[in-house]
Amino acid sequence: MKISTFFYTFWQGIKNIFRNKLFSLASIATISSCLFLFGVFYAVLLNFQHIVKAAEEDVCVVVFFDEDITDKRIEDIGEMIKHRAEVANIEFVSGDEAWEYFKDKYLGEEASQGFLENPLADSEKYNIYLSDVSMQSSLVTFLESIDGVRKVKRSELTAVTLDGVNRLIGYVSVGIIALLLAVSVFLISNTVTIGISVRSEEITIMKYVGATDYFTRAPFVIEGMLIGLIGSAIPLGIIYLLYNRALEFISQKFNVLSSLLNFISAQEIFHTLLPISLLIGVGIGFFGSFTTVRKHLRV
Repeated sequence: MKISTFFYTFWQGIKNIFRNKLFSLASIATISSCLFLFGVFYAVLLNFQHIVKAAEEDVCVVVFFDEDITDKRIEDIGEMIKHRAEVANIEFVSGDEAWEYFKDKYLGEEASQGFLENPLADSEKYNIYLSDVSMQSSLVTFLESIDGVRKVKRSELTAVTLDGVNRLIGYVSVGIIALLLAVSVFLISNTVTIGISVRSEEITIMKYVGATDYFTRAPFVIEGMLIGLIGSAIPLGIIYLLYNRALEFISQKFNVLSSLLNFISAQEIFHTLLPISLLIGVGIGFFGSFTTVRKHLRV
């Protein structure tokens, strides 16, 4: 393909957009509305998953030891636990640390002065934070089988609830995203098809005067890709502005909510949303134009 031919067809594709303003606007509006819904749902979904993941990180399994256990055995148990796939982090709490925490939270300085000795001196423990709450049962089974472990405390209800919520979000998100994409492809392809079908006479004339399939198809394909690019860029800009405004509004008006829920930044969301949306828009514009023009090349 000659460079001059490429630039000619590219320029013709741009001219087609302005030559058929109503079709171009309809296509851009269809793509923008569909991808706007997709982007909004994607942002909401990502924040839900992030919040659930943050809640999972606070779930821990607590291991208590036999009273006559040695410090060396406690260290060995800690090493065994660290190498488990279910474990994200492990934290050792000595008896003195446990007593200080208990005094500060429940007794206060005056009430704690009545204790001559530390009643929690033999309550060393490991706080074990999980990489995946669904793996809690297998970890607890392993911990209970270790010699020297007296008791294993776990948050069964919390783990099961978070695991169920996580699975539900996953299933619902896959279903809704698939539905949105299917509807988007259907609407956009139909819009592109109608627009090009209206210009079937133009394609027929080009074929009768000896234009090749490539020369006939290229301007329409470029037109479809540019429409897809514009149609996907518009909702991305709107979502970016709205999302940042929403985060600012929540942080200013609902300080308690923003401190409890750690929302994802717009940059993190657009790291994935930007290429996906652009690819969907350009891809649909390309395939919609390519397949539709192909039908009218047989003259």
